[in-house]
Amino acid sequence: MRTHTPLDVTAIRADFPIFGEPMRGGRRLVFLDSGATSQKPRSVIEAESNFYFKNNAAVHRGSYLLAERASEAFDGARSEVAAFLGVDSNEIIFTKSATESLNILAYAFGNSRSEFHLKAGDEIVLSELEHHANLIPWQQLAQRTGATIKWFSAREDGSLDLSDISSIITDRCKIVAITHQSNVLGSIPEIAPLVAAAHAVGALFVLDACQSVPHMPVSPRELGVDFLAFSGHKALGPTGVGVLWGRGEILAGLEPMLFGGSMIESVTMTSATWADVPKRFEAGVPNMAQAVGLAAGLRYLSDVGLENIHAWELSLTEAALAGLKAIDGVRVLGPQGLENRGGVISFVVDELHPHDVGQVMDQYGVAVRTGHHCAWPLIRKLGVLGTTRASFYLYNDMTDVEILLESVTAARDYFRKR
Repeated sequence: MRTHTPLDVTAIRADFPIFGEPMRGGRRLVFLDSGATSQKPRSVIEAESNFYFKNNAAVHRGSYLLAERASEAFDGARSEVAAFLGVDSNEIIFTKSATESLNILAYAFGNSRSEFHLKAGDEIVLSELEHHANLIPWQQLAQRTGATIKWFSAREDGSLDLSDISSIITDRCKIVAITHQSNVLGSIPEIAPLVAAAHAVGALFVLDACQSVPHMPVSPRELGVDFLAFSGHKALGPTGVGVLWGRGEILAGLEPMLFGGSMIESVTMTSATWADVPKRFEAGVPNMAQAVGLAAGLRYLSDVGLENIHAWELSLTEAALAGLKAIDGVRVLGPQGLENRGGVISFVVDELHPHDVGQVMDQYGVAVRTGHHCAWPLIRKLGVLGTTRASFYLYNDMTDVEILLESVTAARDYFRKR
């Protein structure tokens, strides 16, 4: 087993009210679907509700006390997110989700008024590992502008085939958009050579960090990327809030996607000019309470320590991989070890439909994701109908791994008898 600083999971679970809720048959919740959404600690729930109880007012729109307090809380949340990523606060844009963050970029790159707009003959580079949120916006951008989509193939072990980067990232490339960790396989692609190749031809690099930011230390500046997106609800935060980070000098040259109040500098009956970044991209009354809740979630993660969380998840993953491989009829997809991977495991059982497997596991209180995981191209590449996916987080422990293995065995045995 890997050496690591163990987490006090009993104490952590006590901070999450949902773990007191009984599951089917009175079993306790074994939540192994944090890759889809994380559970919320009491501090996040209270931060969001306290905003409504004590500070509820439209931010940046009033000079009375409540409006001042609301604005301070919202601006403070932006500063905390920036500190978490090690960037400037005016580079943090609050959105409703990572999906919206990526769509904002795709729209901006297709807007003829934007400094970085695409045109026919330009190329966009992706990978076969991408979630639909980092695939479809770029597909639509290519259709609108006449640009071409190219991609890196995924290998069986979940890595990307980077054997000939120069043939894929050419001088026609304008955007490279790659996941930091596969939401299906848990594999972590080699980012450094892709960033270097993109910048060598003047292209911009977009990192989908939904599966990495909540689980390990991530510094967009150290990685050298130009944009980064992640979703709040996967990082202990509320639903309805996402983050788009971008280099300030590049954001200043992009056009907004949504228009209305708060994002303007000046308006006449026939024209308007835009406010500076980040307000330019936050039209309307923003997701104030959600941003405050997200800041509380990131504080919780920082207090536990991202390095500790990542090491703990890998120790659980190591045990789960060994246990799943020992079960006859189970096949683990993607990385078979711990190198370049996070705490996500996808597997198939006796070629059974993953929904059937998941339903039996639910009888043991085990919550896993089943299906194609919003990643159809990768699922097709793997040659399966879908997978059962277990994803670990800071509130899981070795007992959860044991129950996972027990429930998988039970699912296999149940359908073998039929």
